[in-house]
Amino acid sequence: MIVGLTGGIGSGKSTVADMFKNIGVPVYDSDSAAKSLMTSSDSLRKAIIDLLGTAAYADQKLNTTFIAKQVFKDKELLKALNAIVHPAVQRDFKEWEEKQDFPYVIQENALIYENKTQGRYDMIIVVSAPEAIRIQRVINRDKVEKNQVLRRMTNQLPQNTKIQLADFVIENDDLVLTGKEVAKIHQKLMAKAKSS
Repeated sequence: MIVGLTGGIGSGKSTVADMFKNIGVPVYDSDSAAKSLMTSSDSLRKAIIDLLGTAAYADQKLNTTFIAKQVFKDKELLKALNAIVHPAVQRDFKEWEEKQDFPYVIQENALIYENKTQGRYDMIIVVSAPEAIRIQRVINRDKVEKNQVLRRMTNQLPQNTKIQLADFVIENDDLVLTGKEVAKIHQKLMAKAKSS
């Protein structure tokens, strides 16, 4: 069974993903995989340089600061970059998923609904948190200004829309309660995976 884990920027998807990992659930981090593939794949690297220019890489490494500045102010550019990277990540996920032998796997993916890929999942978990907390988390994590966080948020579906589309919602503003919610959902997913 394939479970999608998503949520808006700063909602704490990675924290929740780690909680599932600690239970023993195989979790695929699409964001890390994308960065790794963008560095290791020659064909991806060439396509990204063709799209964004040589500044997309610095010292053979992905120049994430430059790329973020380019794509978060230009929706068409962001769409073009996603069209290059997402199919490669999906192929990599498929290969990874086939090697797992747990009753279910989780793919952590920030843009499930934005990319209209919800049909790939048997179940979807949305992680949510109050907007003020989300903004502060991203400011602390990425060392960016509030207006940059707000600009990134406009490239994602509103949190309420994601919540309405989800099979499960984890409100992530208290780690103890979040952990309890993860354990509860894990039991439900195990039961569902075994019965299907």
